Amino acid sequence: MTRNGSRKRSRIEDQILEVAWYYFHQDLNQAEIAEKLNISRSTVVNYLAEARARDYVRVSLRPNVFTEREIAEALKSRFGLRDALVVPAVADDAAQSLTRVARATADWLPSLLSPGDRLGVSWGETVFKISVAAERIDMPDLQIVQLVGSRATPLGFAAEACSSNLAERFGALCINLHAPLIVQNPELASLLKQEPVIAEQFTAIKNCNKTLFAAGSCDAESHVVQNGLVSDETLSNYLKKGAKAVVCGRFIDGNGRPIPGEIDDRIIGATLDTMLGKELGLLASAGPDKVEPMRAAIKGGFATHVATCSQTAEALLEAA
Repeated sequence: MTRNGSRKRSRIEDQILEVAWYYFHQDLNQAEIAEKLNISRSTVVNYLAEARARDYVRVSLRPNVFTEREIAEALKSRFGLRDALVVPAVADDAAQSLTRVARATADWLPSLLSPGDRLGVSWGETVFKISVAAERIDMPDLQIVQLVGSRATPLGFAAEACSSNLAERFGALCINLHAPLIVQNPELASLLKQEPVIAEQFTAIKNCNKTLFAAGSCDAESHVVQNGLVSDETLSNYLKKGAKAVVCGRFIDGNGRPIPGEIDDRIIGATLDTMLGKELGLLASAGPDKVEPMRAAIKGGFATHVATCSQTAEALLEAA
């Protein structure tokens, strides 16, 4: 790049920062900023959008706005949770409601972590959205641990991305699980778990004192089906046994009890017993299809904290 080109880019950079400062710190409106900097109002709009895109600014509501709502208190009381966060749902748009839940959870999560914590991170769309939305905060002596093995997915939210994103955002040490999520037979899974590197990573999983996870559904649209973790036939067999939810790739019934099945010994990742008894079990899910899975995960004792939307919370309370 030429020197003139570099100077022009630097001037634009300075203006983006000035626009952001005036707008967010001095409460000037867009017209006032345009007049002060002698630029068009449309340029101000573009610079504000660019400041957000570059992660220069972050606009968020304090998490306690959502944890102190009456419906959040009702969830805590009904299910014996330590805390709950409930964002307003977007009417007739479950995808947008989920995005809101992920963003609010990302803002809430740092306040739930302390130096020395080892946060086990599951996978799925919700967890991935949280990892992308998380603010860049330096959190000293934090470990982020991938709870389940990796699997190529057409849905775009691989387990290693979830853990790596969060570790990068929080400046934490990332411990990825360098193994596939599922293999062809139990013997191969057993051999892989005995590999020194993988065995060490499993020790890190067992030593997690906090977890972040979502509750998966048990229908044909479930991520475990869409990602090829189970076939339609295998899913049908689990449903006949009373499956209501999926946690870390493993099936549980309506009371949160494990349902043994043919994939359990082939999965390389956290077992259900290692997900229990944590200082923090943050369950983040939302949507009509997540009500039953969330209730099962809560009843099973996997969650100490819940993040969801108002419609899902209302359905949980009605069905409890």
